Amino acid sequence: MSTLAHTMMTAARSSDSGLVGPGGLDRYPYAESPVPDRVGAPSWDGPDQELGRVGRRPSGNRGRGLHGQLVQQLGQMIVSGDLGADRPLVPEEIGQRFEVSRTVVRESLRVLEAKGLVSARPNVGTRVRPVSDWNLLDPDIIEWRAFGPQRDDQRRELNELRWTIEPLAARLAAGHGREDVQQRLVDMVEIMGHALAQGDALTFSRADTEFHTLLIQVAGNRMLEHLSGIVSAALQVSGGPVTGCERPNDSSLAQHARIADALAAGDGAAAEAAMRQLLTVHPEVERVVPAPREH
Repeated sequence: MSTLAHTMMTAARSSDSGLVGPGGLDRYPYAESPVPDRVGAPSWDGPDQELGRVGRRPSGNRGRGLHGQLVQQLGQMIVSGDLGADRPLVPEEIGQRFEVSRTVVRESLRVLEAKGLVSARPNVGTRVRPVSDWNLLDPDIIEWRAFGPQRDDQRRELNELRWTIEPLAARLAAGHGREDVQQRLVDMVEIMGHALAQGDALTFSRADTEFHTLLIQVAGNRMLEHLSGIVSAALQVSGGPVTGCERPNDSSLAQHARIADALAAGDGAAAEAAMRQLLTVHPEVERVVPAPREH
């Protein structure tokens, strides 16, 4: 789970991409276990006393320990609407309900405040903020919305945002022809091909995420680079149980290969067109963004 000191734009960037060097396919971090189940939002006033106990539930995939788990649970409850706007959050009540210390509660509320979910003011206390104040580009909020009541809107909005970001990034990346980057992109396509043949959707999606994240990071635009975390989060939630910009199939694989070939050739227009075609293949995008007209 992202830390207090980071806004979305910095937290979204990964300091360890997990990419291998040229030709290092065997060292790619294949998944050994499935993605952990999403934590269901507990009922704040429910009759089951065990629901509020942090230690009874698994932590989020970006959280560690009680602090990470409490941020996960409170964040989910706010985003799902279980804790509505202007709802007061009393630290003592939270500590007792979730059986955590005052320090854990205080630090968790600070993280949520940095995400725009709550506000703390003297003589008013800590209250839930309206949706208009949330940092909707925060990776945690993206995930919580994608697996909550707003899942359809969240996935549609993410796909629309990707349509805006990635074709431009593909065009710009074609002008940065570093051999090591080109080889890594080719490696990711090859890994996706192997995973497709083996029916390994998880490995396919991980290589898919690395491909898109790396492409944005090498576009040569620092502001776009900061947005790579949004695309990564979108890929992780866009397909539900099977993640990725498209469920593994030959068409998706071919479009990724076309993008890699265009980048290697320094053909920005072809790279952009291939990326648009790849995104249009996604049924969510196809409903909201028309394919480019042929002239």
